[in-house]
Amino acid sequence: MGKGDTQETTAPPTSAYRSVMEEYGYEVGKSIGNGSYGTVYEAYYTKQKVMVAVKIISKKKASEDYLVKFLPREIQVMKVLRHKNLINFYQAIETTSRVYIILELAQGGDVLEWVQRYGACSEPLAGKWFSQMSLGIAYLHSKGIVHRDLKLENLLLDKRENVKISDFGFAKMVPSSHSVRNSPSLHQRNCFAHLSQTYCGSFAYACPEILLGLPYNPFLSDTWSMGVILYTLLVARLPFDDTNLKKLLKETQKEVTFPPNLSVSQECKNLVVQTLRQPTKRATILDIIKDPWVLKFQPEPPTHEIRLLEAMWQPLSTASCRASMEINI
Repeated sequence: MGKGDTQETTAPPTSAYRSVMEEYGYEVGKSIGNGSYGTVYEAYYTKQKVMVAVKIISKKKASEDYLVKFLPREIQVMKVLRHKNLINFYQAIETTSRVYIILELAQGGDVLEWVQRYGACSEPLAGKWFSQMSLGIAYLHSKGIVHRDLKLENLLLDKRENVKISDFGFAKMVPSSHSVRNSPSLHQRNCFAHLSQTYCGSFAYACPEILLGLPYNPFLSDTWSMGVILYTLLVARLPFDDTNLKKLLKETQKEVTFPPNLSVSQECKNLVVQTLRQPTKRATILDIIKDPWVLKFQPEPPTHEIRLLEAMWQPLSTASCRASMEINI
């Protein structure tokens, strides 16, 4: 999300914003969020008679790297996504001074706000939200797209408290030639061989290979972040202390532990442990959506998602796998 100056976040949008938005049929309302480069507002789309979110990015405040690399990539990725557990993209409008991104409005706030207000989730609620996030990530990964910034504040809630994954600013399409298994071993046959050296996301949700500054598999960094999210939903605190980077790195090398009084099923704990492992043993999104605990919370078996993911991970020759191990930024 972009962040504007104090005046923009506390006052209604300026007349310049309004005139551009009104020209396209949007009546801009209150500010609902902010970040580094602009502000997000509620708006009413008069042509469709629906409420939407408008992310207004100031070109003056945004870095050149963001405007040239990350913003075009975010728009490119969002244009091809249509899923019930992802925030939908509607339109992008560019002027000389700003970029306006029109998105689906999630009226229930974000999951971080929910946990800060109410504390730990019950296991059924954590299961509902985690299973919905899993379907959204399965959809992304089946298209060769990685999110790379999964965290509680990027999980939004609609008015029925269903999860919608948001903020695709660090998302990336991985070339299809890299979507292959990198080893014939039992676990690694389920992993993509594509590696990345671009660090994205928040340290608290980052896998140990990122903290070590190593090339990493972005599909497996997503599933690590999912494990951090699930733990935090259940315990109402992060699994690892992120106040000190050295301490964080040391803690992520060990098996995650739970508070002794935590009333959560062993099935659920097992899944958290499987996601918060070293990459050679870490659960993939395919492992997660096939997990018995996750399946309990799915309204229907995710057979379509499983089929798509399994089709992507057909084994290739060792030579092809080696060729696919080049590092992409």
